[in-house]
Amino acid sequence: MKKLISREENYSEWYNELVVRAGLAEHSAVRGCMVIKPYGYSIWEKMQSELDRRFKDTGHENAYFPLFVPKSLFEAEEKNAEGFAKECAVVTHYRLKNDPSNPGKLMVDPEAKLEEELVVRPTSEAIIWNTYKNWIQSYRDLPILVNQWANVVRWEMRTRLFLRTAEFLWQEGHTAHATKEEAVEETVKMLDVYAEFAENILAIPVIKGVKTESERFAGAEDTYCIEALMQDGKALQAGTSHFLGQNFAKAFDVKFAGKDGKLDYVWATSWGVSTRLMGALIMTHSDDNGLVLPPQVAPIQVIIVPIYRTDEEQTQTIEAGKQICESLKKIGIRAKLDDKDNQKPGWKFAEYELKGVPLRIAVGPRDLAQNSVELARRDTQEKATISMDGLSERIENLLVEIQQGLLNKAFERMTQNTREANNFEEFKEILNGPGGFISAHWDGTPETEEAIKAETKATIRCIPLNRSAEPGVCVFSGKPSSGRVLFARAY
Repeated sequence: MKKLISREENYSEWYNELVVRAGLAEHSAVRGCMVIKPYGYSIWEKMQSELDRRFKDTGHENAYFPLFVPKSLFEAEEKNAEGFAKECAVVTHYRLKNDPSNPGKLMVDPEAKLEEELVVRPTSEAIIWNTYKNWIQSYRDLPILVNQWANVVRWEMRTRLFLRTAEFLWQEGHTAHATKEEAVEETVKMLDVYAEFAENILAIPVIKGVKTESERFAGAEDTYCIEALMQDGKALQAGTSHFLGQNFAKAFDVKFAGKDGKLDYVWATSWGVSTRLMGALIMTHSDDNGLVLPPQVAPIQVIIVPIYRTDEEQTQTIEAGKQICESLKKIGIRAKLDDKDNQKPGWKFAEYELKGVPLRIAVGPRDLAQNSVELARRDTQEKATISMDGLSERIENLLVEIQQGLLNKAFERMTQNTREANNFEEFKEILNGPGGFISAHWDGTPETEEAIKAETKATIRCIPLNRSAEPGVCVFSGKPSSGRVLFARAY
């Protein structure tokens, strides 16, 4: 099997090649859109189920809203409309007809023009808040805690599988509250849900923070985020939670009668993560041999490969493999026996390594004669011959160990690649050298933020929530600064 291009040689090409060869996704006939293949989608399903459980545990319910947003509704919240306008796909007609000048071809029917153009949702605040207007009259109707699993369209010019596509899958939570305090509490709570999920399920350490005004979600009062660091030293925004204030309630005239009978506008939040997390998962853990998947989201946690030469050995090793597979499934481990005879064991080993299966068991006649199997770890490449006695328990413990080991490794890498810069020369040396997160003072002005971005392509990823008060001077302007923020080049 042909080896992947190495990360050191070309990180971007390594990523693109890995996504395709591991059977996660491929480009489609639609510019900028992708086909998520079954293996890739099964990983996304694992993410979905873990997140969905967390949403429901925190009191949220799932609903579904239309893909199309009337242009007048989309325009209602001006900042939101302006922020997404350049990325919008718009439906203007509802019918095709035969082209009389080109037999066998179709054309847009000019008589089927819509009375009002429809925006294909880039995000759903407009259609949802127009709906909430009908749901909310009194404080008794609040809070509304709704989540939607959906697809959205943002017409990106430069696309990359999972990381940035014209259409992508995500979830978007949209909640309504009676008070500002409740809405802010919800915003922070969901950020914590995302951070816990990223670290405990995806084994991706993240920094929790607040975006600057220029990086804020269009229409939000505050945007909270989790930022992750990839192996190439670039940051990736892994999730966002927005405090929307009363902006959308005012735009759509959503009021409620309080306990005192007075009318007030509803307070709002929205929050979401997308299939971009697939890209984060790949780039955080994988290596030059292929995917490395944390056991929590691996579609196959243990692959069992029989090794034989004769028909008798085939029967013997496959039967042993079935017994191991069933014993693992009984304790909730996602195990698979690959007993197909159209590929040799060596090919299978390489294939499952490429797909990132955490553990591989090889069952050969010599091993069986000694009541043992060969066990190989994907994360460390270690192999060992171990006894079949207590095998299920050993594997159960190993999967936990692998999950924690991947998080520890990623956390250590993030820590080692977070550096302080105290002047602009240091800032540029780090950025153009090892990269990573740069903790530096900023004077708080959008002008300085934009100037740094224009010169270095580095952006303020977040103002960390846990930053300590540390007065200083801005690395760029020399003006006073109240604390350090995190800069990085990013995806």
